[in-house]
Amino acid sequence: MQRARLIVNPGATSTSPRARDVLIQALGSQMSLEVAETKARGHAAELAFDAAHSGFDLLLVLGGDGTVNEVVNGMLADGVEVDAPTLAVVPGGSTNVFARALGMPDDRVEATGYLLELLRAGAKRTIGLGRADQRWFTFTAGLGLDADVVAQVERKRASGRRSSHALYVRTALRSAARRSAHHSPPLRLSDLDEPVDSPVGMVLVGNTSPWTYLGRFPVDPFPGASFDIGLDLLALQHVDLRRTLRLARQSLSSRDRPPSGDGVVHRHDLAQLTVTADEPVAFQVDGDYLGERSSVAFEAVPKALHVVA
Repeated sequence: MQRARLIVNPGATSTSPRARDVLIQALGSQMSLEVAETKARGHAAELAFDAAHSGFDLLLVLGGDGTVNEVVNGMLADGVEVDAPTLAVVPGGSTNVFARALGMPDDRVEATGYLLELLRAGAKRTIGLGRADQRWFTFTAGLGLDADVVAQVERKRASGRRSSHALYVRTALRSAARRSAHHSPPLRLSDLDEPVDSPVGMVLVGNTSPWTYLGRFPVDPFPGASFDIGLDLLALQHVDLRRTLRLARQSLSSRDRPPSGDGVVHRHDLAQLTVTADEPVAFQVDGDYLGERSSVAFEAVPKALHVVA
């Protein structure tokens, strides 16, 4: 019988005691299950690090993308290990990009049933991840506008505002409008096979597709991105409301090619890239704000993580 640890974020947007109890009861009949609840930011990484060094076969997560990112960083704190536990995810946040990229239903109950089917079938795959300096990311990282939006939303949530897709959209439009009136710090791209000579105002790096969701609608600025290849890059040379709306419109359309147009930079299947700035700018990974950086080195790490999928 597999030895498993279930890491639950009780504060995640869509995680409820009922969802937790259903999952625990269902999984407990299939494996030797230990349940651990996170108590603060960073605790999921500690629980995952301990599990990776304590002989657990399986790590399960009930939480959102931020919790998943912490668990991955805890599991891989010492680098990629052949005998690392396998990761399984039940969506518990508001967006659940990583879980949906693995094919999990967004509904918690349906996802639990689907996960049990996968576990019984022994379904497992190995996926590539991205690294931004020493931080692992599963689906995206960025500097500039998107990271600034994440930071603003986190501050609003801390003051009591409820997280919602509408809150993100309003914040993004206001931030883009402000940047129309004020120049954003220039970002420079390097370590690319095909150089980009002009500075840019915003950088998105993708490890899978879609980049995020607005409800059930996928937002897909790099439709060719995949866990099985390198990283995708999308950058805007000039960030203002008009160009941001055009990027959003193209990313929401059901097209199989990345956004294009004046000032759009796209690169596919990259092994690495570096972003530098004259002054620190906002930085996010997997939808979590990590402060400001003046330099970030990105790399693609193939076959980094075993997942149930």
